[in-house]
Amino acid sequence: MIGLIVIFWTAVVLIVYTYVGFPLGVVLRGLFWAHPYRKDELTTPPSVSIVISAYNEEKSIGAKLDNILSLEYPRDCLEVIIASDGSTDGTDAIVQKYEEHGVKLLSLSRVGKAAALNAAVNAASGKILVFSDANSMYKADAIQHLVKPFGDPKVGGVAGNQVYRTDGSGGGSSSDGERAYWNFDRMLKQFQGKSGNTLAATGAIYAIRRSLFESIPDGVSDDLFTSTGIIVRKYRLVFAPEAIAYEPVAATSQVEFGRKVRVIMRSWNAFMFRSKLLNPFRYKFYAIQLFSHKILRYLVVFPLLILFLVSLFLWKSGFIYRLAAIAQTVFYACAALGWLLKGTRLGRKKIFTIPFYFCMVNAASLVAIINVLRGHQVKHWEPQRHG
Repeated sequence: MIGLIVIFWTAVVLIVYTYVGFPLGVVLRGLFWAHPYRKDELTTPPSVSIVISAYNEEKSIGAKLDNILSLEYPRDCLEVIIASDGSTDGTDAIVQKYEEHGVKLLSLSRVGKAAALNAAVNAASGKILVFSDANSMYKADAIQHLVKPFGDPKVGGVAGNQVYRTDGSGGGSSSDGERAYWNFDRMLKQFQGKSGNTLAATGAIYAIRRSLFESIPDGVSDDLFTSTGIIVRKYRLVFAPEAIAYEPVAATSQVEFGRKVRVIMRSWNAFMFRSKLLNPFRYKFYAIQLFSHKILRYLVVFPLLILFLVSLFLWKSGFIYRLAAIAQTVFYACAALGWLLKGTRLGRKKIFTIPFYFCMVNAASLVAIINVLRGHQVKHWEPQRHG
């Protein structure tokens, strides 16, 4: 019985640290140990290359290119390169219509997202590389805000601000939970950047110095691998909240679950290449951030499962254990109802959507870990925008 009690409290400590202790530490560090980057004005707008890997994106690529061409950044300083990764729909034909506006099309065989991005970067001439997704729409002044921090020579990369649209797009039962998670993640990025380095960038909008780009290996999360490479090279990765990219939430919870599994699998592969970043003697607080906010968060599904099972076995051992068992049962029941009631007005209540999203993300982590251990890889990414 003593052994079960030790396991119970160990699981509690791990879960509380992951979801409360570490985020609180990041906020306090950002408040009391601020280390802002130099906000020197750039004398001239740097040349920028926007690179996008696209596979069968005919439903969104036209709108994306219209969005890019409408940005307020000086047109003579902006280059756009679309690497079509063996698209079999009308993607290439649509992009070709924009070539007269200076858009470059690289029509590739099916090589995978990493190889497509590498090809796009090799064809780029800008001093700053901006990475984006085919369905991310930028605010008019996003590029200005994204390149502004490069006035500090110690800044090597800038993470932009991904914002989910609230216009009703995306009908998945996890949409409210997804927005809540990204609001939380955005807050952490701001405080991380204030005191040192933002942990990583999101693929929707981020920029790096062209000189710091490292060829992306197959099977990794390209945004995680590329943005963490800035830290490896001893430059700063900061967050620009005003550089906004709008994205729709996933059309269905099934689509979002599949996307999460792929992202987490590719993230684990990226960790293999960036394992040196986990050395706190060399990378200090950043190593703690990477372990706590990425690796431990992906592994916390195991303490969650253990806590629930052990709570049931400890039911007769005291009030605190019975309370823990009841609280977890109610929480998971709300998550189950969130799944059963998806698509209904009642099912969109936060009391159901947030537990549902929490459980879905952790289930995706479990599936992804099993897939990685079995040697599965995701080289060819097939976007599912419309469920």
